[in-house]
Amino acid sequence: MSDAYVVGNPDGLSPLLVELRDAIARELHAQLTLRAERIELADLPEVSYQVTIQVERTLHAWRPAPG
Repeated sequence: MSDAYVVGNPDGLSPLLVELRDAIARELHAQLTLRAERIELADLPEVSYQVTIQVERTLHAWRPAPG
């Protein structure tokens, strides 16, 4: 993700939290795109489910950087 809010200082977040933040931001962006930039209250369960799936995938794939 190359947006300004993920470039530079990660606000003191751990590498895992940075990955989770980015995964959540990507999914929310995708959901807003699919829904014409508006998430209705009735859509929140599905949006939450999709965000949860992305968090699970990120946790499964995440490997700490060698240190």
